[in-house]
Amino acid sequence: MAGICGWLDNKLDRVRGQGILDTMCAALAPPSARLESTLRDGAALAASSPFNDISLYEAGGVIAVLRGRIRCDDAAIASAITRHNPAAGVLTAWRQGGRDGLAQIHGSFALAVCEPASNTLLLAVDRAGAQPLCYAEVSGGLAFAARADALTAHPEVSSTLDKQAIFDFLYFHLVPAPTSIFQGVKKLLPAQFVEWRNGRLSTGFYWHLHYDDHNRASQAELAARFRPILRDSVARAAQGDHLGAFLSGGLDSSTVTGTLAQLSNTPVSTYSIGFEADGFDEMEYARLAARTFAAHAHEYYLKPADIVTAIPIITAAYDEPFANESAVPTYFCAKLAHDDGIRIMLGGDGGDEIFGGNARYAKQKIFEAYGLIPPWLRADVIEPLAHFPGLAALPPGRKLQSYIHQARVPLPDRMESYNFLHRTPLAEIFNADFLAKIQPDQPGELLREVYQRSDSQHFINRMMHLDLKFTLADNDLRKVGRMTEAAGVEIRYPLLDDALLDFSGEVPVHLKVKGTRLRHFFKEAVRDLLPNEIINKSKHGFGLPFGVWASTHAPLRDLVQDSLTAFEHRHILQPAYLTELRHQHASGHATYYGVMIWVVVMLEQWLAHRDHKP
Repeated sequence: MAGICGWLDNKLDRVRGQGILDTMCAALAPPSARLESTLRDGAALAASSPFNDISLYEAGGVIAVLRGRIRCDDAAIASAITRHNPAAGVLTAWRQGGRDGLAQIHGSFALAVCEPASNTLLLAVDRAGAQPLCYAEVSGGLAFAARADALTAHPEVSSTLDKQAIFDFLYFHLVPAPTSIFQGVKKLLPAQFVEWRNGRLSTGFYWHLHYDDHNRASQAELAARFRPILRDSVARAAQGDHLGAFLSGGLDSSTVTGTLAQLSNTPVSTYSIGFEADGFDEMEYARLAARTFAAHAHEYYLKPADIVTAIPIITAAYDEPFANESAVPTYFCAKLAHDDGIRIMLGGDGGDEIFGGNARYAKQKIFEAYGLIPPWLRADVIEPLAHFPGLAALPPGRKLQSYIHQARVPLPDRMESYNFLHRTPLAEIFNADFLAKIQPDQPGELLREVYQRSDSQHFINRMMHLDLKFTLADNDLRKVGRMTEAAGVEIRYPLLDDALLDFSGEVPVHLKVKGTRLRHFFKEAVRDLLPNEIINKSKHGFGLPFGVWASTHAPLRDLVQDSLTAFEHRHILQPAYLTELRHQHASGHATYYGVMIWVVVMLEQWLAHRDHKP
């Protein structure tokens, strides 16, 4: 683990502050990690990391602290980094333009700049939200930390769990920013800043991804620009020794590996995970990519016992409940690399969210087409026909009714049609006392705010903007970031380089998703790099056969049943609902219902870990 922490709090002196800062830092990183800190009456800033990615700099009464790797186009900022350290560049950017100076900083980072004399504290995270940061108002100012649980070491920050956040977790399988699992603790969104100045808190965004809805550049023109940007992005991420790459055999990881191979004088070390379960293993594609690029390939086949091993590691690594089941293979893949001497891994995350690769983009295109039909034809012909008596008894009739029902729900709400919490009345899922204390529509409000905040009017760009936050920053980057850190490996994401992010906004929607073909532009742009089998393969993901193994592997089955029994006593879910989950999981629907069972198990395991923490 790693990160920054501290506060601007005029009620805390050095004597009291030292113990608090020590506790915060201990929650961020192991004792062996490198630590940079400064402490004074009313202010503290610190960074701790086992990787060489933290810096602290102080000059003229201003302190800057940074976790991450940055670059700056501005000559003065770049000079400060060269002469001193990256945090000095942050301080220079702040002196140039205050919070507006953040736009000059590129890379993956979480930072804080503090000027105690003017009662000012500025916090910010990178454009993709790869580096997490939390904050909470306190009576004397503002406290912050990379982990929500580390922040609760401050005496005025509550460690009381937020029931709404528990509901949101069961809805999203994670706690989405800006909320957190703890009352009063908030998380920064991608490219967001938080500023405390003279007793007033303000927040905003120093950057947004601009989508050019009317770009008329040809595919050939864009492709000619894309490959050099891709190459530079991978080259920036590949700086350092003991380097390896995740390789699933999918489009993104294969592109990163292939580009890295072109840049390297020695074979690229790749790391892949397989599953001995029908429908889950895609090792053949990883092997094909490794052969194509003459990589030094390493493989590990995950076993059911590995899930039992991983669960306590996951619950300890995350500061909030987290239920992306592919955290398990991610951890074992990173551990395989670490045990092989790798210290830096390149991941392929981000390509789907910026170049149009998620299946829902094509699916929602079909539903949006319904709105293009003249209203009179929908109302007077199609919908009466769809509800003709007896039509629902026929498969085509049921399909038509389902299509119309979903098409009439506006985006982004339509994408949640199959959410577990929409498939059953909430009163049948949740305990009545718990349900009375939450706002059931908050998840929808969070989705709508991000969807509508996009500067694009096209629904596909808006979905991608939504996925940058929910699918990527809240989910995939948290999954990979926490698990690689738990394995002792630093992770970098070349496809989320700022230059590639900006370029992706220029690619017109019709080239990102052409008809129903996902990532058309990207696939054509790398056609000479990748084998056709990888370019043309259907999207699979990094799934885990948890539902199947939880039925067949006795130790895992016992852990699951014990967790469900313990969770029942927390009076959050109705006992009958948990019973129904067990029944459906055992009666031929192991994979589907295994998803919700995993979510509940991981919530119980996280709560139990927190209950038993000294």
